[in-house]
Amino acid sequence: MTLIFTLGLIVLLSIASYHRASWNTALGVSIATLVIGTFAGAFGAISWLIFLIIAVPLSVTGIRQQYIIKPVFAMFKKVTPTMSETEKSAIDAGTTWWEADLFCGRPDWDKLHQYPMPKLTIEEQAFIDGPVEVVCGMLDDWEATHELTDLPQDVWQYLKDNKFFAMIIKKEYGGLQFSAFAQSCVLQKLTSKSTLLSSIVGVPNSLGPGELLQHYGTKEQKDHYLPRLASGKEIPCFALTSPEAGSDASAIPDYGVVCKGMWEGEEVIGLSLTWNKRYITLAPVATVLGLAFKMQDPDGLLGDTKDLGITCALIPTDMPGVEIGRRHFPLNVPFQNGPTQGKDIFVPLDYIIGGPEMAGQGWRMLVECLSVGRAITLPSNSTGGIKTIALASGAYSRIRRQFRLPIGQMEGVEESLAKLAGYAYSSDAAVSMSTGAVDLGEKPSVVSAIIKYHLTEQMRDSTNYAMDVHGGKGIMLGPNNYLGRGYQGAPIAITVEGANILTRNMIIYGQGAIRCHPFVLTELGACAIEDREEALAVFDKALMGHIGFTLSNLVRTKWMTFTGARFATTPFKDETAEFYRTASRFSASLALMSDISMAVFGGSLKRKERISARLGDLLSYLYLVSATLKRYNDEGRKKEDLPLVQWSCQDHLYHCQRALADLINNMPSAPLRAALKLLLFPFGRPVRKPTDKLEHKLAQILQVPSETRNRLASYVYLKNEPLNLVGRQEQTLKDVLAVEPLFDKVCREKGLKLPFFQLDKVAQMGLEAGILTQAEADKLASVEKARLDVINVDDFDPTDLLAGKAARNSAAKKADAA
Repeated sequence: MTLIFTLGLIVLLSIASYHRASWNTALGVSIATLVIGTFAGAFGAISWLIFLIIAVPLSVTGIRQQYIIKPVFAMFKKVTPTMSETEKSAIDAGTTWWEADLFCGRPDWDKLHQYPMPKLTIEEQAFIDGPVEVVCGMLDDWEATHELTDLPQDVWQYLKDNKFFAMIIKKEYGGLQFSAFAQSCVLQKLTSKSTLLSSIVGVPNSLGPGELLQHYGTKEQKDHYLPRLASGKEIPCFALTSPEAGSDASAIPDYGVVCKGMWEGEEVIGLSLTWNKRYITLAPVATVLGLAFKMQDPDGLLGDTKDLGITCALIPTDMPGVEIGRRHFPLNVPFQNGPTQGKDIFVPLDYIIGGPEMAGQGWRMLVECLSVGRAITLPSNSTGGIKTIALASGAYSRIRRQFRLPIGQMEGVEESLAKLAGYAYSSDAAVSMSTGAVDLGEKPSVVSAIIKYHLTEQMRDSTNYAMDVHGGKGIMLGPNNYLGRGYQGAPIAITVEGANILTRNMIIYGQGAIRCHPFVLTELGACAIEDREEALAVFDKALMGHIGFTLSNLVRTKWMTFTGARFATTPFKDETAEFYRTASRFSASLALMSDISMAVFGGSLKRKERISARLGDLLSYLYLVSATLKRYNDEGRKKEDLPLVQWSCQDHLYHCQRALADLINNMPSAPLRAALKLLLFPFGRPVRKPTDKLEHKLAQILQVPSETRNRLASYVYLKNEPLNLVGRQEQTLKDVLAVEPLFDKVCREKGLKLPFFQLDKVAQMGLEAGILTQAEADKLASVEKARLDVINVDDFDPTDLLAGKAARNSAAKKADAA
């Protein structure tokens, strides 16, 4: 009887913990069970004594705080690493959103689907259908990247005249004031034509003077600069990175010293600025420079603080001493990017963005704006690129023949095509969901890091898959190569706005654990409270909540692993239900492993970057699964799109599983590793990679026009015009599919197994034999030229490959050597 009641109590407490009941509820359940058990003869005095020994110290606040919480708090403060002001600013920047639900181990899927689907306004759609289409048609990307190493002047002017650099600027200042989702759609379409074009448009609409001015500028600064930025009279750049400070922006050596100087005939207090920056996009053509520097006041002209911290100022580039104009050459994607320097340049204090009162607030300003900008530009550019090369690879695979069949029917090629299709679907889902969050007023710093890292990595992987499919067609640069520049430039997106190694190993989980965890930030904050009693009370409440949270996740994880999450709540009972259930299971595992990692590694977890990276991977892939499921629901749960959903979810959940397994395998204790394997994978690893059969379906989607394929092509420039290689190839795909029945008809009637080339000769054969009409023969013959345009590559006269300046410099060097 005692055993039965004890087991019953454990079950009841487990149920209460699973549903995250309060301590008082758990206490009430325990007392009720003990009372009933006592009357039934199951419990006696010893049972009650054990219960009181446990319950009283935990329930009586004074006893608990004095004898339990106080020593724990003292130890906690000793092992907790100090947090720099830079880290504090990064942690405080932005807001938490859906990622917090995933991190807490109990995602509310109904809540996810209640977030509105982002949509374009009539004005935004007109801009995409009008100016965006026009500028895409204007640009010859080969001419721009190979011959001019810049956009043509007419394209530059068109961008200025049509306010492409003013998408984020409010209408009251003459800007377009587009939503984050609209900006994303614009950048996707520009990228589908030219990464050079989208890079130049993206930067002024991301982290830069325009955004900083709107959020922090003085009225005078806004009234002066924003209309000029909106009209294109000013070209902005933002100078943050220095040779000695890349990812560690807080270490910038550039400085501004508060001093007195002459300005417009009067002596005023200002700044003497000295800087040396590099990697600054638009710097060579900028007219106004946003400058980040460390502000110093050695003479105390502004107060007692000597080192005021990172500050941002606006510097006209035509000021004497400001050096710009030289260029870097970023991997043959020659957007305007270069260094800038200045030495002892005096400016008044009102050049500080936001005025003198914003001195020292630059880092906070930057990280707050970056939490938004990083969610838009690079993820959108990457998504546009992924979708474009997926469509192009599918079309090429259907047109190109080897061994008498389209290469897209070969299983090896199908494998790459499937990954391209899956990435195209899920990346679009992720960027849509994330920009939608921005438009809801969120500043999702963790989400922006997730999609920046994963979508740029997916873009890099996608270019590799596309290169494998295209073979020689992909590696021969020239006017007819639509892959080469993207392949060369993929590392650029990997590197900028937080290098991907840094983002994965430190930022995603480093920020996520503190921002998304319901108790950690409060526990850390308690360490900074000077009043001891208040600090102890705050820590007490947070720690007790933390313990309950951990126990709940332990119970939830154990239940879902042993039941295969079959009883987890799902919003739909169709083919997607398994993905919701598995994601819920891994969400609980993430929450539990996060607390276990904190307990095992303590303050050193900050330095265990690979442990942090795997925890971050769990959070990231759960976010990508969420975005995929949300997109499927937002678009009406169309059954024909289900293979894309299945592949994306299976692939992302498989990566979740691998990250969890790697995390367990790198725990420092063998007994702990064994216990975690038994807890998290009691029956082996449940998630399997997408099957060959499923990947065959995805490969077919890319090769045959359909509504599903059209949805993958949203905001991709596919107009059939001479300067658009991908658009022309799309038309060729349709034409090839249209004439295949004619080709087959000739082969069948003639009793021949002809290869699918020299279609003009096949057309003549069919016409002479009376198999084809003249119109059918003409149609078949006309496709031959288009087909050859698709599969042929460029060749050059050797002298054409020598840029004039390069040739002259080479000759000059030889002459000097002689």
